[in-house]
Amino acid sequence: MNHEQDPIVKELREKIKIIVQYLDQARDEKERLKQEIETLSNQIKQKETELETIKNRYTNLKVAKSILAGSEDAHDARIKVNKIVREIDKCIALLNK
Repeated sequence: MNHEQDPIVKELREKIKIIVQYLDQARDEKERLKQEIETLSNQIKQKETELETIKNRYTNLKVAKSILAGSEDAHDARIKVNKIVREIDKCIALLNK
C-alpha cells in the first residue's frame, strides 16, 4: 500500500467503527422502545377493561337508584332493566353461535 493511503484507510476504519457503534445503539434503543410499547399496550388493555367494568357498575347503580327513587322514575328503571336484559340476551345468543 501507498504511504499516502495509510492515513485515509485508518480514518475510514475509525469512521466505520463509529458507525457500527451508532448502529448498535440504535438497535438497543429500538428493542427498548419495542418493550415499552408492549408494556404500554398491556396497560391500555387493562385500563380499557377497568373502564368497562366501571361503566357497568355505574349503569347498575343508576338503575338501582332509579328503582329506589320512587314511582315517577319506575318507568325509566323498567326501560333500563329491559335494555340490560336485551344486552344479556344478545351476549347469550353470541355465545351459542
